[in-house]
Amino acid sequence: MSIENNNKPLWFTVFAWVMVMWNLLGVATFALHALSKPELGRLPLEHQALYASEPWWSVLAFGVAVVAGLAGAGALMLGRRQAFGCYLVSLAGVLVQQFYSFGVADSLKVLGTGSLAMPLFVLVLTLAQLLVAKLAGKRGWVG
Repeated sequence: MSIENNNKPLWFTVFAWVMVMWNLLGVATFALHALSKPELGRLPLEHQALYASEPWWSVLAFGVAVVAGLAGAGALMLGRRQAFGCYLVSLAGVLVQQFYSFGVADSLKVLGTGSLAMPLFVLVLTLAQLLVAKLAGKRGWVG
């Protein structure tokens, strides 16, 4: 059951719509990442090796993170309580992918410390979505 929009604050509605757009960008980024293997020839050899050695489970984690994030954003926008669970799954995907990237592959050696900016932003935004979904459940904005 969906809750009527008139008892939700405007910031919540705007946040939900922006998160749908953000997560659509995430899905598009994942598609480009998964399909861009022929384009690797344009990268420096160290970057090519990093991408070529990526295991299937890291790619899967990326896909799970963005699809679950989009499902969570859609659920939040539609006033569905399932948003919180979707965001939990998305967070798990983000953490697994970042564990591989920075823990296993040690991509900082190849890409430099500047490569931390986007993954940290993604993590913070994923946590923010999770917290907003939890708040929405407590306040009755989702049902």
